[in-house]
Amino acid sequence: MAFVEFCDVCKVYQMGDVEVRAVYGMNFAIEQGELVVIVGPSGAGKTTVLNMLGGMDVPTSGTILLDGQCVSSMGERELTQYRRHDIGFVFQFYNLVQNLTALENVELASQICNDPLPAEQVLAQVGLSNRQDNFPSQLSGGEQQRVAIARALAKNPKLLLCDEPTGALDYVTGKQILGLLQNTCRSTGHTVAIVTHNSAFTKIADRVIEVREGHARRVLMNTHPQDAMTLEW
Repeated sequence: MAFVEFCDVCKVYQMGDVEVRAVYGMNFAIEQGELVVIVGPSGAGKTTVLNMLGGMDVPTSGTILLDGQCVSSMGERELTQYRRHDIGFVFQFYNLVQNLTALENVELASQICNDPLPAEQVLAQVGLSNRQDNFPSQLSGGEQQRVAIARALAKNPKLLLCDEPTGALDYVTGKQILGLLQNTCRSTGHTVAIVTHNSAFTKIADRVIEVREGHARRVLMNTHPQDAMTLEW
């Protein structure tokens, strides 16, 4: 059994009298410790996939498994625990608490889970040991995203989900964040999934899931992923 499995997953939204099929017949698998890029154009269904995998939305039908757990059959209370303990989230916008320092933002996440990592340790891991007492307004966009990544990693999650994590960053800083995510995957063994519209990011992945019109059109493997710092787009 793979670490993550989507088995014939469908998601239908009811918009008045109209049914919108955001995802249908979605099938793919992810192995533990992989860096995965889920790529596709706007409206392809990739964020819906992330939301269902992260327990923020539930499928209309089909089965979603993570590390042997059937996520798709969980109730609201179970999904809350799943999001709290098993999933780390990194979004395009950093969602930091403005009146807390970088260290306090990371500690906030570590207080809600079972087996957290020390906040100082993960801030050092993302290169921010000397900025832990700064507030978000005193940090650059790239530094704020590093805090957001540290906050997610502090939960010691089974899966790190990143939704357009470089979308609000300039080119150079974006490459640094991709490099950080790639190095985190390699050094810690965390499974990392990046959702993006940028097909250039596929070059750094172990596994690429191409999403088109609500389903996984292709799943490709990279035997020699490119170093993120050499990436160009």
